[in-house]
Amino acid sequence: MQIYVVEPGDTLNAIATTYNTTVDVIIDANELDAPNNLVVRQALVIPIIGNFYFVQPGDTLYSIAQSFGMSYQELAQVDNFPVDNTLPVGFQLYIPSQPTREITSSAYFEPIGDTVSETLENAAMKNAPYLTYLNLFSYNVNRDGTLASPPMGNLQQIADENNTSLMLVVTNLEEGAFSAELGHIILTVQAVQNTLLDSVINIATTEGFTDIHFDFEFLPPEDGEAYNNFLRRAKQRISEAGLLMSTALAPKTSAEQEGAWYEAHDYAAHGEIADFVVLMTYEWGYSYGPPMAVSPLDQVRQVVEYALTEMPAEKILLGQNLYGYDWTLPFVEGGDPAEAISPQQAITRAREQNAAIEFDDTSQAPFYMYRDAQGNLHEVWFEDARSIQAKFDLIKELGLLGIAYWKLGLAFPQNWLLLQDNFTITKSE
Repeated sequence: MQIYVVEPGDTLNAIATTYNTTVDVIIDANELDAPNNLVVRQALVIPIIGNFYFVQPGDTLYSIAQSFGMSYQELAQVDNFPVDNTLPVGFQLYIPSQPTREITSSAYFEPIGDTVSETLENAAMKNAPYLTYLNLFSYNVNRDGTLASPPMGNLQQIADENNTSLMLVVTNLEEGAFSAELGHIILTVQAVQNTLLDSVINIATTEGFTDIHFDFEFLPPEDGEAYNNFLRRAKQRISEAGLLMSTALAPKTSAEQEGAWYEAHDYAAHGEIADFVVLMTYEWGYSYGPPMAVSPLDQVRQVVEYALTEMPAEKILLGQNLYGYDWTLPFVEGGDPAEAISPQQAITRAREQNAAIEFDDTSQAPFYMYRDAQGNLHEVWFEDARSIQAKFDLIKELGLLGIAYWKLGLAFPQNWLLLQDNFTITKSE
């Protein structure tokens, strides 16, 4: 899979010719809705076996081969290029595909209301082949420890047909928000815990879930050790039932990090107790905050590097958003929220507004600005092939277990093609 960034004057015909493919292949891979109107600096994925690399100033066979994990002798042989010759700038080298490593991938599946929408179910069917787990979000804990169950629709059938496991997500959501008061009850009242654990194990074994995933957020800071003790007890019960247990962790950069989201989440304890964890490494840019990348690579890296001081890499799933935001400027604290949009919508909007896409090297994320019909200035940050490849490279570099997507339902076809190109996905046996 090749990533190509559109330059002024580019056409699909010219791009297809460069990579010895067809226009239709590029259209299908990127699900282009207006193929004759490419957006300047839009990232495209080009489905080819291996990659093409165009020599940059200062490049050598050795430096290029190193970056692709191969020897310079092998690269020279593949491209029939004399080892001792100087590489001309702009020269096209073919880089053969390298062996991929196996990872775990999961995606949260969140029905809204009492039924599963056709859009969400179609997203699950389309993307289940690329997933180890479909994470049903969420089973909300009632104050007596019983569970309010979400609709499943055809999720079980979709999972079975794609050899994908189901993850049962348990939350302290109450009336649409994470409740510190409910969390305190769960963690401190023994009878509530007994009912909760009985309920999750019964549902999991009856409905075919293989993992119980606790996503308790905004817990009272003083309940951190109570949460650890609950997880120890839960892990014993869940393991006895032949199931796995995982947790979701707020994106911390130190054990002492303050804030309602962070303090009760003990990385060292979760790393010891859980089979694996999901780092919620997204929402730096969020709907009620100022415009910025949703999951900037520099910030994500800091969280992962801290996590690695508290737990092994093979227990970490990197959290990744499948969406972006469109902010109306100027940003006002407490004002209207930014609009959540899919990567596909972001490209369409850039084309409609005649906006060229920029790319921030520090956050490794695309963005652009435009004015709407009323003259309001907007700032849009989203994900594209380049930003998601940067996260895949981080997973490889740090040897992480894999990736967890929040959430299915917003179109990002490039992600799934690149995921398959970079990794082999673990499947249930």
